Amino acid sequence: MAAKNVRARVRDVPGPCARWGDDDADFIREVLDLVGDKWSVLIIGTLADGPARYSELAAAIPGVSQRMLTLTLKHLQRYGLLARTAYPEVPPRVEYRLTVLGRSLLSTVLALAEWSADNHAEVRRNQEAFDGATAVD
Repeated sequence: MAAKNVRARVRDVPGPCARWGDDDADFIREVLDLVGDKWSVLIIGTLADGPARYSELAAAIPGVSQRMLTLTLKHLQRYGLLARTAYPEVPPRVEYRLTVLGRSLLSTVLALAEWSADNHAEVRRNQEAFDGATAVD
């Protein structure tokens, strides 16, 4: 019941949360958490050019651990953003590709990655300025 009171107050203030109904709010946050995750962004962006094998994804995404790559691929599959195809070959071959739903997210993900690259230096300067100012306090 308290959650509904909080949601009612949110609707009085303009912003994206005001557009979410009580029934949708938790799910929307869940999806945003998934698609806003750094590994999800990088995996989706890497698959923009077409299907890739697990080892190709691991090589293309610096810093991702085997565990995080596996977990993120499973999460993206669960939400219908990726499809996994296992080919009956020896040795086994598995490819991942974006689904239609995943491709619909691609321009947003690539724009976010591009913004990050374009503004990296300024963000870093702001972090250093903030850290320097708070170290004195």
